[in-house]
Amino acid sequence: MSVMRNSMIGLMDKFGIGDIVLPFLLVFTLVFAILEKTKVLGVQKVGNQIYTRKNLNAMMAFVIAFFVVMSNQLVKVIMQTTSNVVLLLLISILFLMLIGSLQSESEEGISLEGTKWKTLFEVLMFLGLVVVFLSALKTSSGQSWLEVLWSSSTGMVHSVLSTQVFEMVAFVGVIFGVLYYLIKGDTPRVPKKEKGSDDSNV
Repeated sequence: MSVMRNSMIGLMDKFGIGDIVLPFLLVFTLVFAILEKTKVLGVQKVGNQIYTRKNLNAMMAFVIAFFVVMSNQLVKVIMQTTSNVVLLLLISILFLMLIGSLQSESEEGISLEGTKWKTLFEVLMFLGLVVVFLSALKTSSGQSWLEVLWSSSTGMVHSVLSTQVFEMVAFVGVIFGVLYYLIKGDTPRVPKKEKGSDDSNV
C-alpha cells in the first residue's frame, strides 16, 4: 500500500498537480467567488435581470492565480497552511464528536451556539490559524516567523527576568496594591426602593 501511495504521489509531482494545478484551482476559485460576491468589476443589465461580469471576474481570477503559482514561496505557504487548517478542522470535528457522546440526542444536533464554549473555541481556532500562518512563512535563513517571534519573545522575557527591571516592577506593583487596599473604603450602598412603595408625604 505504501509503495502504491508513493508511486501515485510521485506521479502527481511529476505532472505538477500538487505544486501547480491544485494551488491554481484553489486561488482561482476563491478569487472568482469573492469577485462574484462583491461585484467589484461591475455588473451588466440584460432586460430586467442584473448579472455580474463573469468574463472579467474569471480573467482577473485566472491572472491572480497564475501569478501565485509562479512564486514557489507562495505555493509552499498555501500548501502548508491549507493542510494545517484541515488539521484544525479535523480537531474541531473530533471535539464535537466527544461533546456529542456526552449529550442526549436532539433534533437540532450538536451545536455550540449560545454556550460559553463557542467563544472559547472561536478564539482558539483564530489563534491556531495565526500560528499555522506564521509557521508557514519562512525567512531568508529558513526559519519560520513563528520560531523568530518565539525566540525573540523568550529572549526578551529572559533578559527582563534576569535584570533588576522585574524586581523594580514587582516592588512598585506591591506598593500600589497595598495603597489601594488601604485607601479604598466601603462605600455605603443606598437601599433600593421596594416596588409599589410611595415616599410622598400624605
